[in-house]
Amino acid sequence: MVLMTLDHASGAFNAGRVAADGVSRWKVGSALPAEQFLTRWVTHLCAPTFVFLAGTALALSLHRRLAEGESPRGLDGFHLRRGLFIALLDPLWMSWILLAWGRWLLQVMYVLGVGTMCMVALRRLSARTLVGLGLLLIAGNEWISGVLTHGGSPSVPVALLFNVGYFEQNHFIIGYPLVPWLGMMCLGYAFGRRLLASRAGVARLLGASGVASLGLFLLVRGLNGYGNERLYREGDALLQWLHVSKYPPSLAYAALELGLMALLLAGFWWVQERWGEVKVLAPLRLLGQTALFFYLLHVHLLYGAAILLGVKKQLGLGATYGAAMAALGVLSVACAGYRRYKAAHPQGWTRYV
Repeated sequence: MVLMTLDHASGAFNAGRVAADGVSRWKVGSALPAEQFLTRWVTHLCAPTFVFLAGTALALSLHRRLAEGESPRGLDGFHLRRGLFIALLDPLWMSWILLAWGRWLLQVMYVLGVGTMCMVALRRLSARTLVGLGLLLIAGNEWISGVLTHGGSPSVPVALLFNVGYFEQNHFIIGYPLVPWLGMMCLGYAFGRRLLASRAGVARLLGASGVASLGLFLLVRGLNGYGNERLYREGDALLQWLHVSKYPPSLAYAALELGLMALLLAGFWWVQERWGEVKVLAPLRLLGQTALFFYLLHVHLLYGAAILLGVKKQLGLGATYGAAMAALGVLSVACAGYRRYKAAHPQGWTRYV
């Protein structure tokens, strides 16, 4: 949530923002200003973590509600409705603040919502099958999209599922293809199953998975061929190694970000096992417990402030970081209030947010 706020603050205020994270957004040989590039790059961790943990939370929630006596059929119906609600948030709520009126954007809410709907069926699979399927969807996206497009422009269905970068046709823009992101949700759901089976050795599992994933990243990026979605490394400088394709998510991108995520989760898990709920992490827990509520407000707060102040995309990194901190402060208060309200009204509309 914190890094995501920085990214959207940069989109709202930062005149020098670098967003060259896809072959369609990059001109070979262009410079990568270190401060601007790293400000963008560090936020790449957000979306894979968001989608992975959405799968984990779904697995834990389903188990709890089934144990409380809710019917599998009723839960399936609820998640189909909630998934549709979340998917519609991109065109109906996010698009009008990010784009000109009358244009529709499909990004992370689209893949989270449709992914939730897909998990109604996929949750019947075993954890091992989900891991295999997740890895296949992530690793195979580049090959499948290449076969379907033959090097040309994708059709709308291909763009919705696989994509080859930011796709725009008529009034629609598709930034997040379903298939590779659904793969990350499958991995997250399988991890949720692992937590339900046993919490022993979780930090070790996360640590080993993180190291293996980063090893795969180094291999794919080092070979500089398949798995980079045609956004190849131009030399051996560190920034070139880190300059991976998010649009669409390449195998190198997924391996790097999921690897970093796993190591961070392992660290947080170890801290919790050793010292319990550390107070200094309470603000992060608050944002994690109200993630969708926070997401739906923070973009509008940042872009709305930039527009009202007349400084949209006109300031520097100092103002960008300051705006992110201010937004986090304001919305932490709102999120604390929402968490209390949701706890008092668990069966109302808050089940969808």
